[in-house]
Amino acid sequence: MHDMTGSYPTTPVDKSRQLQRRLYLAAKRNRHRRFHALYDRIYRPDVLWRAWQDVKRNGGKPGVDNISIETIDQGDVQSFLSSIAEDLKVGRYRPKPVLRVYIPKPDGRKRPLGIPTVRDRVVQQAAKIVVEPIFEANFQPNSYGFRPKRSAQQAVKAVKQSLVRGWHVFEADIQGYYDAIDHDLLLNLVQRRVSDRRVLKLIRQWLKAGISEDGQVDRSTMGTPQGGVISPLLANIYLHVLDMYWKEQYSNLGRLIRYADDFVVVCQSKGKAQQAHAVICQIMDRLKLTLHPEKTNVVDPCDAGFDFLGFHFHKMKSRTTGKIAPYMWPSQKAMKSIKNKMRLITDRSQLYKIPEEVVSQVNVIVRGWRNYFQCGNSTKWFQTLDVFVEKRLWRLQSAKVKIRSRYRRISEFSRWYESSGIENFYLPGRCGCHS
Repeated sequence: MHDMTGSYPTTPVDKSRQLQRRLYLAAKRNRHRRFHALYDRIYRPDVLWRAWQDVKRNGGKPGVDNISIETIDQGDVQSFLSSIAEDLKVGRYRPKPVLRVYIPKPDGRKRPLGIPTVRDRVVQQAAKIVVEPIFEANFQPNSYGFRPKRSAQQAVKAVKQSLVRGWHVFEADIQGYYDAIDHDLLLNLVQRRVSDRRVLKLIRQWLKAGISEDGQVDRSTMGTPQGGVISPLLANIYLHVLDMYWKEQYSNLGRLIRYADDFVVVCQSKGKAQQAHAVICQIMDRLKLTLHPEKTNVVDPCDAGFDFLGFHFHKMKSRTTGKIAPYMWPSQKAMKSIKNKMRLITDRSQLYKIPEEVVSQVNVIVRGWRNYFQCGNSTKWFQTLDVFVEKRLWRLQSAKVKIRSRYRRISEFSRWYESSGIENFYLPGRCGCHS
């Protein structure tokens, strides 16, 4: 089969992408078509191979079976994938419960994650490769989270652009979103586009697989675990209802910008923002979801501002034009988080590491953080972080260098710092200035 570019697919990735293009175009041509012949494509060799490569690239810990990606990669990968294909083909595949782990949040609380086995992650990724293009044909432009060619940076830029004429914002937080998704309602939404019973059974199995914690398995009655490969797609399918309600009935109230379960509505007046609040509460009731009472507010960006996806948004007078304009920079929560990471890397408990290793670890974090936040008005905050990191490295190096004279220690450190290869958060010309 000839693809759209005029060349024949030659690799498993090319073949799977060609499949995705066909499914996407078919779904785009008819937005009400239901697809019935999908299951056998999930265990196609090219799809499974690409799914394995994606899972391997994403990394992660092993699940309840304690079999790691490295163990599989060092063995016979082809036999591993063939056994998956055979189990799927004959209907023998059964997912294992996901392993519940907790990761710390900046506010001191812990966020639960569910880690499927590597085998289950490969099957979920294969299903995602096949099913995602069908729903992508329906997803709306206001949705940015966990979608191909879409990012959090695009979402925050859309918010800033909307604030040029928007003067009040409804910021929403769904209480325990991933744990609150109703299974029956979700499956009904999936069935609007997928009629293949075996695919629906596969998704139902993942939803009902249960959660393993401290050796006990809790069978799931609702929710989809954060950490599952298929979970972000299912979460987007669920909240696509919100996007469609907004587009068809309520877009006159303001612009809805959503990244997974985080969203804001930028409105021209306080009255419209309050109406948006009331409307979204009604939509959440239909979805059997609840907005967090303390984290859901109508805010004035000229007053206290608001946080969204790590950025703080504020409207203020520009020093150059004298007009009120929107600005965005790293939020206090984001600043606290990055400083805590730097403290861990440069703590005195790391004295045993050679300086080059510490510098390498610092640079990885600096690059990632800088690349994300450089689209904002972040100069002041980048410069603050550069000073912070330099002081942390000075303390670490001073503890290593046994020189009594403070002047000599500073001199030694300055020479080392200049030649260390340490990267700066602030690079002139790479990020906006804070006016």
